[in-house]
Amino acid sequence: MFKHEKKYLHPVRVDRPNPKYASMMQEQLGGPQGELKSALQYLSQSMRIKDQEIKDLFMDIAAEELCHLEMISATVNMLNGHELDAKDATVGNMEAHVLSGLTPMLTNASGYLWTAAYVNETGDLAADLLSDIAAEQRAKVVYEYLYRQVDDSGVRETIEFLLEREEAHNTMFREAFNKIQDTGSQKNWGTTPYSRIYFDLSSPGGQSFDPAKTQPSQFNLQ
Repeated sequence: MFKHEKKYLHPVRVDRPNPKYASMMQEQLGGPQGELKSALQYLSQSMRIKDQEIKDLFMDIAAEELCHLEMISATVNMLNGHELDAKDATVGNMEAHVLSGLTPMLTNASGYLWTAAYVNETGDLAADLLSDIAAEQRAKVVYEYLYRQVDDSGVRETIEFLLEREEAHNTMFREAFNKIQDTGSQKNWGTTPYSRIYFDLSSPGGQSFDPAKTQPSQFNLQ
């Protein structure tokens, strides 16, 4: 069950309408590293998790990502303003002015529609957690790129808050990953000495490895 609270996690404001910035912020609304992707990825991954504590973690973060989606949508809405102005819109934001009546669309900054192909799920908790850690890191990178190019103080405040929350989620997923050693796909790691061999294939200058002459222990990664 989900419950809608009308109060945002953090106040949302913009200094003034700016269709260009609206288009840029669309990336975190309907892009491959955006908030909708994260929310649905964590929600779908949670369906088969048996560990109740970790399942709750996935559900809680997924719910918060929906809150982030709402904040980004509100920001895009404010940046679009109240007047249709396609002549000053970018390619990625054109449809808001000629199709959706300024309603934020589930597209990225280039105007491409969101797709479920962005969502990754394997049914293996270790693999999914690593995917989620990477997803949070990639989202941070996109927010950092946006922050550098936006000079609207209100939008920057929102980005700063969301950056901090992405870092929090990243930490939570890392802690969960540390709790599931020797489970799922983790069970197969280190079954033979060869699972920890490093093959140095960078030459000239690298150290060569001849399996016929060298024992695996000489290249042990531990």
